[in-house]
Amino acid sequence: MIGRLHGTLLWKQAPWLLIDVGGVGYEVEAPMTTFYELPAVGGKVTLHTHLVVREDAHLLFGFASEGERTLFRQLIKVSGVGAKMALTVLSGISADAFARCVRSNDSATLTRLPGIGKKTAERLIIEMRDRLEVKGGASDMAVIGMGSLAGEEANPVNDAISALIALGYKPAEASRMALAVDATGLSSEEIIRRALQAAVK
Repeated sequence: MIGRLHGTLLWKQAPWLLIDVGGVGYEVEAPMTTFYELPAVGGKVTLHTHLVVREDAHLLFGFASEGERTLFRQLIKVSGVGAKMALTVLSGISADAFARCVRSNDSATLTRLPGIGKKTAERLIIEMRDRLEVKGGASDMAVIGMGSLAGEEANPVNDAISALIALGYKPAEASRMALAVDATGLSSEEIIRRALQAAVK
């Protein structure tokens, strides 16, 4: 099991990262929240990781904090919630907001996240309630966020749309969300941040 990576950030294009660790390049998928914490390309980065082994692939997921990884691991234990959906939850809502939804039975907010229907939202609320209580609440599961894309950023809006599609939004919805943001002078990560915040209001 690969539980932690520390190395040089070679490339980042949400939701993917490439990290050089002793000459070996690790491809890592991370939630948008983790991207907000990343250094510029060429900088040193440390991520808490979770390895998913499938018949056709080994998938490595990276998180900026232990709490974020803990929440991810709790989410994928919920029936019908896979790693992709767990990343969507982490990317679209803060840990504190997620905890509030769980405790107040607010399935409507959760259904605004892509790929989460009413039944899945209700299942998340039921199954995560006990886990949040055991962990002592959202403060033990702090979520972080997404950083600027490396190199030249010729079109931050297009980069933001691509990232939203990778998160699970349909292309038309991703375009609508990104274009609704006043992108003047904004980096792609800030466009994504504002689009995601608006999506769950």
